[in-house]
Amino acid sequence: LVTLDLHDDGALVELDARIEASRAVDLTRICLEEAVAGLGQALIALERAPDVAPGATLARAQSIAVYLARSVAPENPLRQSLVQFYGGLAEAIGRNIAQPSAAEIAQVRDDFEDLLSAVS
Repeated sequence: LVTLDLHDDGALVELDARIEASRAVDLTRICLEEAVAGLGQALIALERAPDVAPGATLARAQSIAVYLARSVAPENPLRQSLVQFYGGLAEAIGRNIAQPSAAEIAQVRDDFEDLLSAVS
């Protein structure tokens, strides 16, 4: 079970329920949705306080990217590409935890959104 700090107990319970009731493809979609939302929150936080890195929000998104990289099924014909892609996203997010770049965070969010569109 994946537990993420969403700063809202109701949202956490809802996410836990969605995860418990999901199949693999649904879990991937949920993770992608959470990554997109988290990166969007990070961008909003940067707009409001440019000198304060939204480290916790970015760390959560990075954890999601790492989870996605590790959870690609061995029999998936795109496994190597997906693992590399998710790993690259995790690395990009990690670079932004201490010194965030709104442009890079937006690009990573867009990449997650593209994947989300492909699985929806």
